[in-house]
Amino acid sequence: MKILRLLLAVLFLASAGHAVAAPSPLISGDPQEVPLKGMVTMVDIGAKACIPCKMMIPVIESLSAEYEGRAGIVFIDVWKNPKEAEKFGIRAIPTQIFYDKDGKEVMRHEGYFSKEEIIKVLTKLGVQ
Repeated sequence: MKILRLLLAVLFLASAGHAVAAPSPLISGDPQEVPLKGMVTMVDIGAKACIPCKMMIPVIESLSAEYEGRAGIVFIDVWKNPKEAEKFGIRAIPTQIFYDKDGKEVMRHEGYFSKEEIIKVLTKLGVQ
């Protein structure tokens, strides 16, 4: 019994320092004020249920964490918020819209967009 308690105590203490970071509210799917002021911004407009959109989820989550503070990575779910599709003039989902640091739209892409290709665009826009 003492061994079991000791083992449980060790496991508890070992796990205490490993908190999982909460995802950014910018990728919650809720409408956002975009582009982010003074920052290169990529907006992924899609839905959490469409097949190519589902493929984008890990890409967006990864980019959001990697580029935090250097570029705005935003996800808006237009099935939950249909007026957003109209606001952005969306014809297909997913659509990625890129803005430069001055807030000017510089590129659109429709469909799945790989992490590597997104990184190329962000780099071209000056994000380190």
